[in-house]
Amino acid sequence: MKKLIISFVTAALLLTSCGSVPITGRKQLNLVSDQEVLSSSLSQYASYMKGAKISGNSTQSAMVTRVGKKIAAATEAYLNANGLADEVKNFAWEFNLVQDDQLNAFCMPGGKIVVYEGLMKIISSDDELAVVLGHEVAHAVAKHSNERMSQQLVAQYGAQVLGGVLSNKSAAVQSMASQVYGIGAQYGMMLPFSRKHESEADYMGLILMTIAGYTPDVAVGFWEKMSAGGSASVPEFMSTHPSDKTRISDIQKNLPEIKKKYGTTTATTTNKKATTKTPTKSNSKVN
Repeated sequence: MKKLIISFVTAALLLTSCGSVPITGRKQLNLVSDQEVLSSSLSQYASYMKGAKISGNSTQSAMVTRVGKKIAAATEAYLNANGLADEVKNFAWEFNLVQDDQLNAFCMPGGKIVVYEGLMKIISSDDELAVVLGHEVAHAVAKHSNERMSQQLVAQYGAQVLGGVLSNKSAAVQSMASQVYGIGAQYGMMLPFSRKHESEADYMGLILMTIAGYTPDVAVGFWEKMSAGGSASVPEFMSTHPSDKTRISDIQKNLPEIKKKYGTTTATTTNKKATTKTPTKSNSKVN
């Protein structure tokens, strides 16, 4: 009987701790507050930026800022239009291009966006950069960091955290922040997001870039270039990222639906500006 009661209470706590991901509607475990995540993420971001070297390429830096601001505006437009205006206050956007040869970029919770110079070597237009930044911003919008932290708290502390009796939970959140955010993490350490999170960010990112007026079709060619550059050197079953083949296939499958629901009004390139289309709510689900 005691075990049955414990199981019932645990199930009830899990149900009351569930949230929904904007756009996809997927249910997610959320035991960590936005304030805790933002506090730990800002600390990690500040530490990273102290050691980072800001790019001296003014043209590319301006491109990152330009595309980043349009994706940010599209994100806020979607949230405001879909009854999620309270979420907007969690973002204080910042855009940086740093000197690093890796083909990488990230967006911290709170909207702190960093792009590495190495990635810009294969970026040929604003649209292609929007593929990347849409994906990274989607991680923040979907609160994947909150979810990953919640999963790790359950794994590490079990019934204590589920029962809300874990003392000094904020300290526990801070201690795992560097692993969850994965800044500078190497393969073999805990990686920041699962394949489900990565695929969800791909889908949401395509929608955000489309709302911003960019052309989502370029995502296929962009990931083909990434694949040719060797980004798929780690087998899919060993990586948190989908293989390039899987990613491209999923994008091709989702593009018709995304263009139909959110269709761009103006194609965007490095030399053209786009108008942001008023977003409409998606009924699609990702399980």
